[in-house]
Amino acid sequence: MFFLYNLLIHLSTGLVKLLGLFNPKMALFVNGRKEVFDILQQTVSTSDHTIWFHAASLGEYEQGLPVMEMVKAKFPNHKIVLTFFSPSGYEVRKNNSIADVTVYLPLDTAANAKQFLKLVHPELVFIIKYEYWPNYLKELRKRKTKTYLISGIFRENQVFFKWYGGFYREALKTFEHFFVQNEKSKKLLESLDYHNVTVSGDTRFDRVAGILERDNTLEFVSKFKTDSQLIVVGSSWPKDEEYLLEFINNAPAFAKFIIAPHNIKEEQILAFAERIKVPTILYSKMGTADLSKFKVLIVDTVGLLTKIYSYADIAYVGGGFGNPGIHNILEPATFGIPIAIGPNFSHFAEAVEIIDLQAAISITNAAELHQTLRKLLDDLELRKTLGNKSSHYVQQNKGATEAILKYLSK
Repeated sequence: MFFLYNLLIHLSTGLVKLLGLFNPKMALFVNGRKEVFDILQQTVSTSDHTIWFHAASLGEYEQGLPVMEMVKAKFPNHKIVLTFFSPSGYEVRKNNSIADVTVYLPLDTAANAKQFLKLVHPELVFIIKYEYWPNYLKELRKRKTKTYLISGIFRENQVFFKWYGGFYREALKTFEHFFVQNEKSKKLLESLDYHNVTVSGDTRFDRVAGILERDNTLEFVSKFKTDSQLIVVGSSWPKDEEYLLEFINNAPAFAKFIIAPHNIKEEQILAFAERIKVPTILYSKMGTADLSKFKVLIVDTVGLLTKIYSYADIAYVGGGFGNPGIHNILEPATFGIPIAIGPNFSHFAEAVEIIDLQAAISITNAAELHQTLRKLLDDLELRKTLGNKSSHYVQQNKGATEAILKYLSK
């Protein structure tokens, strides 16, 4: 099976190069990997002490950030090397301040794994949540490099638990310790006879709880909001926007909206803005405009949503009418904001738990969405109740980073 895996990896190398000629995102995937080894040769010397973190994409980066910060503080003389698999992570966070070197992870061939680890020569490795690349794990095991899985999550449908997943099960032997999110993951690992497991929880709770300690001021939001009630729509998809449109166009005078679409595509955003019948402005077009005169602000850039949530009276988190489902629900939760989401959230444990706690409201259609938003606008006590529950949920689930630090300090 391992032979077939390597064959597929080599075949996919040629396929992604071909796709890169036609698909801009795939072009980033291909071109971003061309100079990885050159960059590493220039930035990591043989005398450097290094620690390697790997994140599949942006979500995993955010998940690993509290641990990266903790490790950087504990090992100040080590260089942090951060890799991404996906352009969605690398292109957004390639200029981060936490890592000394940030690159794409070369595809999982035996040659790439040997060359990468020869250049990086990490003393510690942290894989965030998933991405179990067999050739890299095999090479790490050969080198006897201490390797940890953090915020890991396992499900029965993964290849480890299939009859043909023997080489994947073998790859797990590389890990010194597994820090997993829940008891179910621990039991699944134990079913494979791996007992070096700690249920530490999800490091994202530590990250979002830490947001409260930062300066979240955005002057333009204050000027826009004035004394209105603000509904923040985060990471919206076209289906979310379609359902919201009628409510926005007929919302009470005291309500305003900030909409941060998931896809920052000019044509798509302009088409949506044209259908809004109340005064609307794009972030990119604000200039010196009097923002207090507008009812809708569309944020056609990235990196501001977290701080914007701090101004919200109500949050609607998008993605719940598509697959795989909703986006980050923990950021508005940490600010103690009442949250509405669409129906597709079953793959996200935190969303399931927040709904079960009645700390957020799930809606299934446009009529329910309109009814829910109007009820939240009119009922201050309901907003406080939901917001307090969501904030308490985040605070209760902190501590994963501390558990990992405690283990590393043994």
